Amino acid sequence: MRQIDPDFTGLPLRRLADAALQRARDLGAEHADFRLERVRAETLRLYDARLEGSIDADDLGFAVRVVKDGTWGFAAGIDLTPESAAAVAEQAIEVARVARAVNREPIELAPEPVYGEVTWVSAYDVDPFDVPSREKADLLAAWSADLLADDRVDHVSASLMQVKEQKFYADLAGTVTTQQRVRLHPALNAMKVDGDGRFDEMRTLAPPAGRGWEYLQGTGWDWQDELARIPELLAEKLAAPSVEAGAYDLVVHPSNLWLTIHESIGHATELDRALGYEAAYAGTSFATFDNLGKLQYGSAVMNVTGDRTAEHGLATIGWDDEGVQTKKFDIVKDGILVGYQLDRRMAEMMDLGHSNGCAFADSPGHMPLQRMANVSLQPMENGPSTDELIAGVERGIYVMGDKSWSIDMQRYNFQFTGQRFYKITNGKLDGQLRDVAYQATTTDFWRSMEAVGGPQTYVLGGAFNCGKGQPGQVAPVSHGCPTALFRGVRILNTVQEGGR
Repeated sequence: MRQIDPDFTGLPLRRLADAALQRARDLGAEHADFRLERVRAETLRLYDARLEGSIDADDLGFAVRVVKDGTWGFAAGIDLTPESAAAVAEQAIEVARVARAVNREPIELAPEPVYGEVTWVSAYDVDPFDVPSREKADLLAAWSADLLADDRVDHVSASLMQVKEQKFYADLAGTVTTQQRVRLHPALNAMKVDGDGRFDEMRTLAPPAGRGWEYLQGTGWDWQDELARIPELLAEKLAAPSVEAGAYDLVVHPSNLWLTIHESIGHATELDRALGYEAAYAGTSFATFDNLGKLQYGSAVMNVTGDRTAEHGLATIGWDDEGVQTKKFDIVKDGILVGYQLDRRMAEMMDLGHSNGCAFADSPGHMPLQRMANVSLQPMENGPSTDELIAGVERGIYVMGDKSWSIDMQRYNFQFTGQRFYKITNGKLDGQLRDVAYQATTTDFWRSMEAVGGPQTYVLGGAFNCGKGQPGQVAPVSHGCPTALFRGVRILNTVQEGGR
């Protein structure tokens, strides 16, 4: 395992934490935690093989969170001295004192073992921030140039987002964690306008990943193979017929299904949301707490887990931002809702025992929120291949890649499109289709799932930018799934729906 960078461990982490926590203790806090973090982010954007923009950001600071008289208090600072840390702790206590008058829900946290001093580093080989920006831009430019050399491509956009997140956490109970993780999101998008003025595009399906620079060198994804196929795929898409609206069987590839999981399962099973605490901004959930253990979420082949330990997952970490050791847990079992994503407050409030490690803050200036784990649909042991799933469909559509989507505030009525759609006729792919969207309610869709593929079809997708909270925060999260077969799903023609 890699070591945490010495320029982070060399900061006065313990001295600042000791000063803040001691001051919070002296002022009567029932709970206090200290979090110092550095988040470095770099983004490169190219158009037609030329670098258009480069952003390199570095956010360093610390925060103190307390519970005083059953009320949250929070404050943050950037001056890395013990005196400043103690002063920020005093500010957090003062916030709690002022807020106490309007607090109607005394804050109690679920118990958690004390872990002492522990460290954790994510699974990667080459730190992307050790690679010169010029080298990264040159690779994206070379890939773009190869695409542009094909007459079937007019323009190419390329981007690479990279993040290194380092966190130090300590609390009054005695847990002290020091952690480091990296993540990457590369993407290329080819565009073409045909002779009739019809425009379309084709984007790579490579997901963002909790990996290092080796990801762009072929570890975890075959970039050369995917890029070589894009011009032909784009040309076929431009020439494809528009879909006829109606009911179809769907075979959905993980590169599309991950987003449906995110929106219709991931958000719906955040317990704070299901209890109404996000109603003012992010919405609520149809999967309310009274449905726990009762709701037939999907068919019997539907098994969904939350997992903050999955290798290369974007939400993977050793301990969360409340000092909770992360784990894998059930959300849907045999089609039934059996669990929620929890932080320590939600777990204690609803008498659910322990948190499952879902607290996260995206910067040192923000208070941790209950955030999404890597929520994933599990494959079937010895299950079918994608080809075998397609072979079982007489009239259907095979869906690949994510694109636009829409879902209501209760995570119930939705519509999704994609990158590539293939007609299925008598068990075989029969060319691409255009203008396709699938529409359903969450429970109708997941109850129509007849089969899931085997482990060989499983892919871990995801996104860097899941939004939640006021002030808004973004969180990285992965969603793994196999290819899956759904029966009788409503298909819309997006051109017709748009009145064109």
